[in-house]
Amino acid sequence: MKTNAHMFWILSSFFFVVSAMYTVWSLLDSFHGYVEWVGTLALALCGVLFALIAFYLSRAHSVQGGELPEDIPTSDIDDGDTEVGFYSPWSWWPFMVGTGAGLVFLGLAIGFWIAYIGAALAFVSIVGWVYEYYRGYFGR
Repeated sequence: MKTNAHMFWILSSFFFVVSAMYTVWSLLDSFHGYVEWVGTLALALCGVLFALIAFYLSRAHSVQGGELPEDIPTSDIDDGDTEVGFYSPWSWWPFMVGTGAGLVFLGLAIGFWIAYIGAALAFVSIVGWVYEYYRGYFGR
């Protein structure tokens, strides 16, 4: 995490320097001496974004109480492996939930009647996904 924070600080300073260079370049390039504000602010705000991420990572690293396994060069991959849950590799319910959510968003863009169909499909799919192991071949 410390390496990531340093990398984001470097990116932040890079974008601030490029923003200043862009401002000077736009002053020298234009005939009237105007600053091109869109590019200048976009590059400066990219620097602010990377500075916020770097600050967060620096603070998170200082309060975590030790090094993470990802930061130790001698650690193995499975040292940082945590339990993330159980997911059925053969289940079609997540695909159906995604299809229902996609239809809801499509309905917001095209017509609300599609959103109603998508909401019903998403609801039935969520119920099917939750109760997948309580019925049928996998029921216990």
